[in-house]
Amino acid sequence: MSYFSRLTDIVTCNLSELLAQASDPAAALEDIIQEMQTGLEAAQRSVKTAAAAEEKIRAEIEELSNQLKYWTDVARQELISGQEQKARMALMRKGEVDDLIAGIKQQHVSAASTLEHLRTMFFALEARLADAVRRRASVANEEAASRDPAENPAERPPEIPEEREQRVEAELAALRREIGG
Repeated sequence: MSYFSRLTDIVTCNLSELLAQASDPAAALEDIIQEMQTGLEAAQRSVKTAAAAEEKIRAEIEELSNQLKYWTDVARQELISGQEQKARMALMRKGEVDDLIAGIKQQHVSAASTLEHLRTMFFALEARLADAVRRRASVANEEAASRDPAENPAERPPEIPEEREQRVEAELAALRREIGG
């Protein structure tokens, strides 16, 4: 049974409600976690694709900015050498490149916004998956406790994705600086 038709369904789902409707919450959680992991993998691919597109546009703007400098230098040199018409032509080319940069900057803003949106969605999916994994451990602990209270295994913390761990470490360092420690 598919629980989610879109990635946003994972972010907006109410796990408690889904589990309350399930005849076997443990099995439902396994299916939900599997779907979330698949969705997270798809989201990660989307983030990588968007990051590559944003970087490509940024590189194009940088290359065009170098062309701006080039045409300015050409115009300066032509003017110094008394070639006013050639200087005009170089400045016209510079203007064309400037117009092109303005258009591409709009694309860059859009690409950066898309990348930020996808990253935010990715982190939300990670958080929802972590919640489901914690619930699975809780359900397993409850089942184990109901079978034999002496065999209640300790809850193991879920594996933390590297990017999230880096964010946590960066925030921790910022808090240390803030409090002077």
